[in-house]
Amino acid sequence: MEQRQPAVEVVVSMANPAFWKGKRVLLTGHTGFKGSWLTLWLAEMGARVTGLSLVPETEPSLFNLLNGKPAAAEICDLRDRHAVAARVMLAKPEIVLHLGAQALVRAGYRDPIGTYETNVQGTAHLLDALRIAPDVRSIVVVTTDKVYENPETALAFVETDPLGGHDPYSASKAAAEIVTASYRASFFAARGIGLATARAGNVIGGGDWAEDRLIPDAVKAWGGGRSLMVRRPQAVRPWQHVLEPLNGYLMMAERLWDNPHFAPSLNFGPDHQAAETVASVLDRASMAFGGGEVAYGDGSEGPHEAGYLMLDSTRARDTLGYSPIWNLDETVTRTMAWYRGLAAGQSAADLCLADIGAFEAVPALPMRAAV
Repeated sequence: MEQRQPAVEVVVSMANPAFWKGKRVLLTGHTGFKGSWLTLWLAEMGARVTGLSLVPETEPSLFNLLNGKPAAAEICDLRDRHAVAARVMLAKPEIVLHLGAQALVRAGYRDPIGTYETNVQGTAHLLDALRIAPDVRSIVVVTTDKVYENPETALAFVETDPLGGHDPYSASKAAAEIVTASYRASFFAARGIGLATARAGNVIGGGDWAEDRLIPDAVKAWGGGRSLMVRRPQAVRPWQHVLEPLNGYLMMAERLWDNPHFAPSLNFGPDHQAAETVASVLDRASMAFGGGEVAYGDGSEGPHEAGYLMLDSTRARDTLGYSPIWNLDETVTRTMAWYRGLAAGQSAADLCLADIGAFEAVPALPMRAAV
């Protein structure tokens, strides 16, 4: 009879607040959904944040609900090379987290040139300004889980899989990966500056009102007493709370500070059992929201979108000790509770800080793992 090895206690790694205290951080895309959460979290850890982004694209927006604080906000278009260079010079960053992007697949179909200009040329503008920045030591360029050439084999992507992109958004992010690799090899590696890409996507959490996103669309529809129309109910995605990849980006930047060559890219995604269909996520969301009707399409509406997408985060686990904190049920429950809390009159800042506090508290509790 096969004997099982004893279980050992492991503690999930977490971004280190002591590291970030007093650090000068340049955060692009700080007015977006993920950027607003990250700005608040960095400020709570004592970082000196300068934000570089366009004005918020949605109304309401999490950035405005947080009163645009606590970053030193700079409204700037990444497509404006000279403006970007000027902002970098003024910020004097030690660490750069590049989240600024045109981040929607269907918007990429509507405006492919604008998408390429922002995501590819904008990344090049930023990196070109940073290559002469005297104090920078650590740069994380955030791309997406959609950078991989996707034959839809139902296998999770690893970092060495071929890059590609069927749609303009995905292709623009794959191109940004190539631009980043070129700048790393040509300029940053020789100076001992850490530059790497982080690949994550399909984040959910309170404060997202972007178009064509599952949970924001559900909240808008159900909050107004309408049925939610869903194009592709059987599409599978690596769902995760917004704090999960943000934690990964922070940990990655910390490691690059001391070890600039530790990894050129990392995936940040949930465990494979969290690969769920759109329909399954909506079942959970409706229950957590207190009810909501859904009308499903047959998957033929609109332009091409991948049917199956999953990431393998083994490299992040092995190099950073990264592991997801919240499972899908917890993620969906907390997300819907955030929107319900806001509707009941709670402040966005209090809701975000409560989630950040709960997220940070989890690693203090040992997890059991078989070896």
